[in-house]
Amino acid sequence: MNLIKERFTKGEELANAISHLVGAVLGLIGLILMVAYSLKNGNGWHLAASIVYGSALTVLYLSSMFNHWLPEGKAKEFFFTFDQIAIYILIAGTYTPLALIALHGTIGWVIFGVEWGFALIGILIKIFKPTKFNQGVSLFFIIAYIVMGSIVFFATRQVINAVSLSGFLWVVLGGIFYIGGTVFFKMKNIKFIHLVWHLCVLGGSVSHFVGIYFYVLPLEV
Repeated sequence: MNLIKERFTKGEELANAISHLVGAVLGLIGLILMVAYSLKNGNGWHLAASIVYGSALTVLYLSSMFNHWLPEGKAKEFFFTFDQIAIYILIAGTYTPLALIALHGTIGWVIFGVEWGFALIGILIKIFKPTKFNQGVSLFFIIAYIVMGSIVFFATRQVINAVSLSGFLWVVLGGIFYIGGTVFFKMKNIKFIHLVWHLCVLGGSVSHFVGIYFYVLPLEV
């Protein structure tokens, strides 16, 4: 039995792969822009946060691209698991500039520790208990991703004070794309519906990049 065809047609998988190839290219461009900006205008905090966030973004899209592009087999199963691991890394990586630059105090370090702590736990779970491609991602892990992504609301006032309401709204908009997109992610038996999820992910990434590049990186630490 062809497990790939149970979830997606070859055309759907091609579209899924191409969409996140675009994301990988944009992520790499974003990484270069942030590193260049940090070297010119920032300090070690800016550079470290930029490398972590930009690398996490690029790795996420590359792993997703290979997950959908590769044919059924061990390599595809590896990247399916790594793709889910990369989500934990991206969520924590996205919080890193907020924590180390925008907040850069007790609450910043608490959020940094909580996010990367959750990420480490999630990564270990996926390593020791991976799921198969045809099984998809369980509701438990989707909820875990949403909880990790929502921790910013515990520091709403502090983030707004640091990056302004406009910067905070870009962060929130990114979350809306990601969380709202899970509705499409869970839909079944609708052709190219997974592509819609991928486009939502791209929208979330672009929104967060705007918030971080234009509102977080310019801050002094």
